[in-house]
Amino acid sequence: MTNRIADIRKDYSKQKLNRHEVLDEPIEQFEKWFDEANNSNIEDVNACTLSTSSIDGRPSGRIVLLKGIENGNFLFYTNYESQKGKELINNPFAAMTFYWKELERQVRIEGSIEKTSWENSNEYFQTRPRKSRVGAWISPQSKPVPSRIYLMRAFVAKEMSILGGKVELPPHWGGFALKPDRIEFWQGRPNRLHDRINYTLEDGKWVINRLAP
Repeated sequence: MTNRIADIRKDYSKQKLNRHEVLDEPIEQFEKWFDEANNSNIEDVNACTLSTSSIDGRPSGRIVLLKGIENGNFLFYTNYESQKGKELINNPFAAMTFYWKELERQVRIEGSIEKTSWENSNEYFQTRPRKSRVGAWISPQSKPVPSRIYLMRAFVAKEMSILGGKVELPPHWGGFALKPDRIEFWQGRPNRLHDRINYTLEDGKWVINRLAP
């Protein structure tokens, strides 16, 4: 390494976030920030770190893509038999972290998890590119495979078995909905005195507080 990692520095000074300026509902505030990020031509604007935990408390994280917000829930899709799928089923709580570095903004979302309906999963699945749909059938996600050639052969075999027909929704694949009970909006500020506005759901109502950086 040419530089020590600990010596890497960045100051934040682009924007600010005031308590009296945020919206009363955190979902609306998120949509406002998301639209601003999307209009800033940020690549993979819907990418976030999804954090899950096993039953014994071992955490894991990976990047997933947010695919919608419905009835106040954050939607994403995956293989139910993958590591994250199993962890979400056995310990139905998760966190999402969005980071839009171009705007010096971060959003942290925490809450409970439940599967979406078959109808919801199928509706989204049929919008995916055909090859992605075929791939969902043949990939034993998170499990060891002997080689990439093994996957390619399985892909071709599945495609040949369908012969150009409709790719149905696999029984092991579908959506999850994260129902938030805590959402924090972080805006980078100079001297590490960042703005942090936190929404916590208490007795069915959102309580808003400023947090120390």
